[in-house]
Amino acid sequence: MSNYKDKFSTLLWLEEIHAELEIREFYMSGVILKKNGNYLVLEVPGLAESRPSLYAGDKVILKSQDYNEHVIEYIGYVTEIHEEDVTLKLNPEFEEAYNFEPMDVEFTFNRTTSRRCHFAVEQAIHLGEKVLFPESIILQSPQVSGTWNYLQDTGNDEQATLKQGNKNKKKSKEPKEHTTKKRGANSIHDVVTFATQTMNGVQTSKSKEREFFNPVLNEKQKLAVRRILSGDCRPIPYILFGPPGTGKTVTIIEAVLQIHSTLPDSRILVCAPSNSATDLVCMRLHESKVLAPGTMVRVNATCRFEETISDTVRLYCKDGEDVWKASRYRIIITTCSSSGLFYQIGIVLAGDPMQLGPVIKSRLALAYGLNVSMLERLMSRPLYLRDENAFGACGSYNPLLVTKLVKNYRSHSALLSLPSKLFYYKELEFCADTEVVNSLLGWEKLPKKGFPLIFHGMRGSETREGRSPSWFNPAEAVQVMRYCCLLTKHISSVVSLMDIGVITPYRKQVEKIRVLLRNVDLMDIKVGSVEEFQGQEYLVIIISTVRSNEDKFEDDRFFLGFLANSKRFNVAITRPKALLIVLGNPHVLVKDPCFSALLEYSLSNGAYIGCDLPPELQSLEGQD
Repeated sequence: MSNYKDKFSTLLWLEEIHAELEIREFYMSGVILKKNGNYLVLEVPGLAESRPSLYAGDKVILKSQDYNEHVIEYIGYVTEIHEEDVTLKLNPEFEEAYNFEPMDVEFTFNRTTSRRCHFAVEQAIHLGEKVLFPESIILQSPQVSGTWNYLQDTGNDEQATLKQGNKNKKKSKEPKEHTTKKRGANSIHDVVTFATQTMNGVQTSKSKEREFFNPVLNEKQKLAVRRILSGDCRPIPYILFGPPGTGKTVTIIEAVLQIHSTLPDSRILVCAPSNSATDLVCMRLHESKVLAPGTMVRVNATCRFEETISDTVRLYCKDGEDVWKASRYRIIITTCSSSGLFYQIGIVLAGDPMQLGPVIKSRLALAYGLNVSMLERLMSRPLYLRDENAFGACGSYNPLLVTKLVKNYRSHSALLSLPSKLFYYKELEFCADTEVVNSLLGWEKLPKKGFPLIFHGMRGSETREGRSPSWFNPAEAVQVMRYCCLLTKHISSVVSLMDIGVITPYRKQVEKIRVLLRNVDLMDIKVGSVEEFQGQEYLVIIISTVRSNEDKFEDDRFFLGFLANSKRFNVAITRPKALLIVLGNPHVLVKDPCFSALLEYSLSNGAYIGCDLPPELQSLEGQD
């Protein structure tokens, strides 16, 4: 606590300094602007790749190139962004008088997000050590009274484990502050029994059978909802930890609905890191049909384009344009970045530290931990650490503080095996609908029938276009199109256009693939970066890795792919339900531990086809 503010403020300034210096690299000279009605349009190569990163409302400075006299500066503001074109609003007189003279262009760093981060660091101090640096558990009486019919099949295991865990902790250095407030319970076991039996205020009598709004939750998910509702360890943050496809969102939706219906004075702020993830929460709450009109509001950033918002989500956005109106709603849905005005909250964290974290550009800020999320930092603290001896029957974590979901309802078992081994202690359990995940096992293009993986080795060429810094690989783009055609044309009874997702790290490769798909009338297939697929699932995922320079794989600070980023790799390969197709150069990909493991897994299961292999993998070829 003594250096919390100083450390994070310093890291934020380092990141901001880097952003200021970086944006200067994108200054442009001698640019001719186009006219579009009363507006001027500036072409910015690399903009689609966020180089530079611009948003509606950002300031752009135009300078005349008449060096004989004083240079005149004109201030413009971004009104629209489309691919690599930026529409600017300037002084009407300049817009009218502009006659396609060459201009110098300077971009400015938008400090809005940075200011919010600094504000958050200042306010975080007020949360105190119990939230930011929890050292010990002080058990509280449940927030909700009533009757909860606790299911015995998991309750006994959990309580026995907690007893054993309590003994083990006492043998080590158990915190002295391990008591309860308002209640004279003698052990964790006593309080757990009490809490799990008196959690649901909605249920006023034992005759009322319906405990959950979603009746198909598994026992771990139900336990997480009960824990959140009970608040046994408040204000210590409760963590719902779940690998891909294990139902984190479903569980949080149930928790929101239970809190809303059971605690009439509650106010709920739900934040997610991206607009797509936040919209998904809004959609799921809408689809529950539980909330009365006027209960929920979706707060968007002012720079968000309205056309990117679905019709359903838009129903909840109108009053979100006014923060004061939005603050009157009991359930507020927004991104982490836009949540600054709603910071007095009780904290429940849901996510997966093995999936995508924050994007940090400053090497110094990265080295000193600005890329570590709060969830990831808390899970490294003693109270939250994995302990198989103490909590083996509870997912190896203290169930008072952490629920780990391991039942995967998304993917074929063959697609789960590798991420389970690499990232989740081999604990992922296959629970998906077999009819869905087995639907493509008979496809004639599979190298091994019955095994839903293709690693297609291609020694293509990576290239750039014009002044664009973005890479693309023509050979891989064409092969992606071929696979899409084969899937939709030959087995259209099983696979529709909406069932296929194409993940690739570069915006230029996204563009090339989209053009090819449009030419064969497959433009409805989603193509995008791994960030655009976080939290989503598709029957088939095709990954184009793009990079193919075998001679010199430079340390590219703009490299947006999966190499050297295990979290991107994990998210990418865990999106498919029934089939994963990976296109890439094995001579490059073998240099990354994760892709090397995928190559070995493909080879050992007869799922590799394509080009010759690097020497270190040749011994595995043909093994099955």
